[in-house]
Amino acid sequence: MRKLYYTLGTVLLLSCGSAQMVDTKTAPAAGPEGVKGSVVEAAPEVKTTSTAKKGFTDADRVGDIMNYLASDDLKGRDSGSEGIEMAAKYIENYFKSYHVKPYFESYRDTLSNFKATSYNIVGIVEGSDPALKNEFILIGAHYDHIGTIAPENGDYIANGANDNASGTTTVMELARYFGTKKNNKRSLIFALFSAEEKGLLGSEHLAKKMKAQDLNLYAMLNFEMTGVPLQEKDYFVYITGYDNSNLAEVSNTYAKENMVGFLPTAKEYNLFQRSDNYPFHKEFGVPSHTYCTFDFTNFGHYHKVGDENELMDFPHMATFVNKMIPVLEGIANAATQEIKITTK
Repeated sequence: MRKLYYTLGTVLLLSCGSAQMVDTKTAPAAGPEGVKGSVVEAAPEVKTTSTAKKGFTDADRVGDIMNYLASDDLKGRDSGSEGIEMAAKYIENYFKSYHVKPYFESYRDTLSNFKATSYNIVGIVEGSDPALKNEFILIGAHYDHIGTIAPENGDYIANGANDNASGTTTVMELARYFGTKKNNKRSLIFALFSAEEKGLLGSEHLAKKMKAQDLNLYAMLNFEMTGVPLQEKDYFVYITGYDNSNLAEVSNTYAKENMVGFLPTAKEYNLFQRSDNYPFHKEFGVPSHTYCTFDFTNFGHYHKVGDENELMDFPHMATFVNKMIPVLEGIANAATQEIKITTK
């Protein structure tokens, strides 16, 4: 998220990220075949853990994806780098294995606004309803990070576990669910953006491209820095631009709990404009929000080498995916477009 980071009362504008050193698993560059829960295996319908009972995903599966995306092998996933190319192949294989089709001729959407060759990875699960399938919901996250930086204690890789391997993993697991279940009436586009850290360039490129193609976009739901839980809140996650639509109310209705709340800091620092939801808001004027569990107090490694998997809460991440599934099912299958822009 192109958000604000502050220390000792000084407020600075930044992009996203943070990390720390940990032993990581290594998977082949072409995809996660070497990882437990490999995409080349049949995905189990339900796995259970003590923290995410009777859920679609669990902490082990989430951890396997994270341990690849935030591994040292990917060197911080800087846009245009060999590391992000490895991540792109991994996501492509994941989509293919779980029946998420390419949105364009291939999964790769080459950026037109960034000098180094970079790709968004874009897939689609077509809706099942003859009429509603022509309405699209875009579910996104950025999969790039800042690469290598000045070393701290000999570590120079900004692995970007929370920022934003966490959001990427969330989108990948949601894509796996809908790719295998095929129970969505509206069409779902799953987009992983490159060059967010360069100024939201990947999402800006895709938003303009889809607008030029006259896409009938209903809503854009983005996921950013979801790797650690909020503390001392009576809700599970907040959305940016809370007052811009009734998404929180709709989400909570389908979640059957107070899942989505309002974070005053998000409004104070205008986080609505600092992540990949914003270009779609600008181009389409539709409900476009980011779900996030980073609140400036619960994670201290933004754009540092300390943003590593050992600090991530995989049970929390699995729980979030499992909580989001009925929300997305409800939004995708409702007879009418329930999310409405708030009139001011």
